[in-house]
Amino acid sequence: MSGDVQLMLMIVGMHLLGLVCAAALLLPALRGGSEPPPRPDRGSDDGWGHGPPSPPSPSGAPAGDLPLPDAAPARVRLRDHRRLPELVPRPERRPAREPSREPVRNG
Repeated sequence: MSGDVQLMLMIVGMHLLGLVCAAALLLPALRGGSEPPPRPDRGSDDGWGHGPPSPPSPSGAPAGDLPLPDAAPARVRLRDHRRLPELVPRPERRPAREPSREPVRNG
């Protein structure tokens, strides 16, 4: 066989293999019936009609919202039209130090 015939046979073989694989995947999907999937078993509540047990509630936890003891409002509200340097107050300047004095000798 020549190289061209071998190449054509390999291409045809790959296409046939791809068609067989596609058919193997599509046939079960197309054959599927119209009945819905089975529902999960609802009889796991021991027959008393109560349903599954609820998780235990934590004892000692406050009811309502989360406690936020250290919550404080922000220093600056950023939804303003002003720029940030205009909103933040400038820090106070440190006082100037007095020059160090040298002792005077009485002589």
